[in-house]
Amino acid sequence: MKNIELVIFDMAGTTVRDQKEVETCFAEACKITDLDVNEERILALQGYSKIEVFRMLWNEKIGESHAEFAKNVQYSYENFTRILEEHYENHTIFPTDHCLEIFEYLKSHNIKIALTTGFYRKITNIIFHKLGWLDGLNEDYFNASGKGIIDLSIASDEVEKGRPQPDMILKAVKTLGISDIKNVINIGDTPSDLQSGKSAGVSLSLGVCNGTHSRTQLEAYPNDGLLVDLSELKIILER
Repeated sequence: MKNIELVIFDMAGTTVRDQKEVETCFAEACKITDLDVNEERILALQGYSKIEVFRMLWNEKIGESHAEFAKNVQYSYENFTRILEEHYENHTIFPTDHCLEIFEYLKSHNIKIALTTGFYRKITNIIFHKLGWLDGLNEDYFNASGKGIIDLSIASDEVEKGRPQPDMILKAVKTLGISDIKNVINIGDTPSDLQSGKSAGVSLSLGVCNGTHSRTQLEAYPNDGLLVDLSELKIILER
């Protein structure tokens, strides 16, 4: 653990409890915008930038050269964001099991905490506000005061490319002044989380199996360990 300077966590399903809210909102948006997508396909795209998901889905249906492609993508995305924002604004939000415990443990060992997400900034802030995780963060969502629960938040619309590309991880490393990518652990609950960690070259790209994907589903992707829940991160760090 002596070399680990930063742990980067995904949000929904990893640090924020997800009971298929995102999948349900996706399914509803697809239905009302005439996208025929099954549950398995929606699940496979969890963790990606949300606008990118609709680009992929409409490309699969009509092709990106179609005259209505851009219009359809925007229409589906706008419906999804409306549905998702209404959901999070009107429902209680909880951290995942052992999340706050792990945050406290990392802080006690001077390890920085960054949260990355496939969400865009507006929905990220709705969630953060309800959880109290905006406290201590400045206008760049950086813990300049030293009093924040986390040290940095990065949303998918704040980088050129969202997951599975490593842009959010690399931005976190640069912003927090981490000396070496090998001093970073990335952890999430989707294949795209694992893939982004591997692409970035972090020390460990870990998955948690109590989020949106099961152990069996995550085992199909390159990883450096699959955890029952976040409590096992402490075991790995102390090992």
